[in-house]
Formats: sequence, structure tokens, C-alpha cells
Amino acid sequence: MFTNPLLLIAGILAIGLVFVVAPVFIDAYRQYRNQKVVTCPQTHGFAEVNLKAGLGALGAAVGRPVIRVKSCSLWPKREGCDENCVAEHWPELH
Repeated sequence: MFTNPLLLIAGILAIGLVFVVAPVFIDAYRQYRNQKVVTCPQTHGFAEVNLKAGLGALGAAVGRPVIRVKSCSLWPKREGCDENCVAEHWPELH
């Protein structure tokens, strides 16, 4: 059927992307895209936090999500914090 082995390999990779990587990416993106009101571990007050959903989803699709804060209502005063709120409120995908 396939006379060119490179076409066969490309086809297998394309099927893997569509049926494995894409669903993981979409699920992770949906999990990380929504803003949450969280308790700041440093101030113990409330903060509205948005994540870099695309970065987290891409990381999840290839192995481990890289979860970073995109914006926080406590910034710019507390910008550069250690972002411990992320680990508490957005558990990693399993």
C-alpha cells in the first residue's frame, strides 16, 4: 500500500497527533484557561489569577505542564512572587 516508508511514518505521526496529543492539549487548555479567585500564600488575602493556558497545555501534551501565572490582581506590587498559589489551586494533570 505505502511504497514510501517516510509517508508511512508521517501518517503514523499524524494519527498520533490527532488522537493522542490534541485531546490532552485541549483538556489541559480548558483546565488552565479560566480565572480563579485564590488565597495568596504570602498575603493570605484573595487574588484573581490567570494562567498562561497555552504554555501549560503544550507542556501537558508533551509530558509535564509548565504552569505560570499570566496575571494576578496583586501585581504589579507583588510581581515576581514565587507563585505557590498555582500548585495549590491547579493540580497537574495525571
